[in-house]
Amino acid sequence: MIATIVHVKVKKEHIEAFIRATVQNHEESVKENGNMRFDILQKGDDPTQFALYEAYVTEEFAAAHKHTPHYLEWKETVQEWMTEPREGVRYNAIKP
Repeated sequence: MIATIVHVKVKKEHIEAFIRATVQNHEESVKENGNMRFDILQKGDDPTQFALYEAYVTEEFAAAHKHTPHYLEWKETVQEWMTEPREGVRYNAIKP
């Protein structure tokens, strides 16, 4: 299993719109072949910081996600709402 944690910092005035757009991306992402999880997390003491936890069965499924229409739409939509470029950190899952 391949897991990616994407760290995103959002401008305060765009928090609600970011959440809406990201939930739409989540709803389509969990339907993808090979998707095991797609969690949206918001930092408790700083609502402008988010982490997206994405898990796919293989590297190929994770890579395919980057070419889906819903991901491309999300990426374009939220780009200007971020205070800095998002950072995705890739992990190899040990368990489960």
